[in-house]
Amino acid sequence: MKKDKIGIAIIGTGRISDLHAAEYVSNPNCRIVALCDLSLDRASERARAWGAGGAVIETDYIEVLQREDVDLVEILLPHHLHLPVALDAMEAGKAVSLQKPMCKSESEADRLVEAADKAAAPFKLFENFLFHPPVLRAKELIKEGAIGEPVSIRIKSNPGTSKTAWNVPNSAIAWRQDRDLSGGGPLVFDDGHHKFALAWSFMGMPSKVHAFAESSRARSGELLDAPAIISFLFPGPKVGSFEIAYSPDLEIDTIFYPQDDRVEITGTSGVIWINCGHGRLGDPPPLAMYSEGKTTEFRDMASTWEHSFLLSARHFVDVLIKGGEPVLTAREGRQILRIALAAEKSARTGESVLLH
Repeated sequence: MKKDKIGIAIIGTGRISDLHAAEYVSNPNCRIVALCDLSLDRASERARAWGAGGAVIETDYIEVLQREDVDLVEILLPHHLHLPVALDAMEAGKAVSLQKPMCKSESEADRLVEAADKAAAPFKLFENFLFHPPVLRAKELIKEGAIGEPVSIRIKSNPGTSKTAWNVPNSAIAWRQDRDLSGGGPLVFDDGHHKFALAWSFMGMPSKVHAFAESSRARSGELLDAPAIISFLFPGPKVGSFEIAYSPDLEIDTIFYPQDDRVEITGTSGVIWINCGHGRLGDPPPLAMYSEGKTTEFRDMASTWEHSFLLSARHFVDVLIKGGEPVLTAREGRQILRIALAAEKSARTGESVLLH
């Protein structure tokens, strides 16, 4: 885009929007020009907090899409609204960054991929975990052959409690409890997208998925799809698992969601551990590796959750200015959605789901 500044519009100014806006606020190539939310008060408050007092505030996203000063639309809406709003934004010629998961079904994803293929401007499915600095460093180490060929991945998601966590509005919890709006469970389908993206990024597309998911009631009253475990068979053959355990009395150090995320990648000659996702337990190294008979800790990197949002948005801004492929493309997002839907189906039916 040959412009002095990229005009950003954010549609949906709920809790997560602070992290999405952070890079646009600080990036000299960007300017937030419009905010859209059903609550004018909430959108206005966010504009003030971000120092974007000159941004136009709208309740109708169509009004935003008609603005000539809007180049990039960041869509942060409940899942059932992803497809229609993204289609309208692409039809209006805007670059799109769509919050994960991209849609509720494969048929919806097919429509979105078709539209993205024809769109005049780039489309990105927003996935911050792939830009988490410890994940990026792990990718570099594996590319260098530090642990040989990866043969297994284990991912642990551990919601708990925290005295310093975000105050999540009840409205944000409520729509995630309605599968007609959310498309699936809050931990397997919604938050699970991050973990499925990691498994896909490190190991490739699985050929088979099998899942168990039970139910538990959080102290907030929210119904959680946990404990759960999702198993993967990758070509190779290689294997993987994604385990979710709710620990209501587990104190987690975080200023975001009260959750810890841990990843272990085993290779033919070593092992890598990635720590510190949403939050942290104690003071573990963000990244550690066992290779050639010794363990190395890596602490020389940013490791708090917001850095993954900053780097993800920055990458897309660079794509818009310099060209290149976003992370994730619509087609890549559809692959990850297929994994999530397979996990939901397997947990529901008790049968493994083939993806190839």
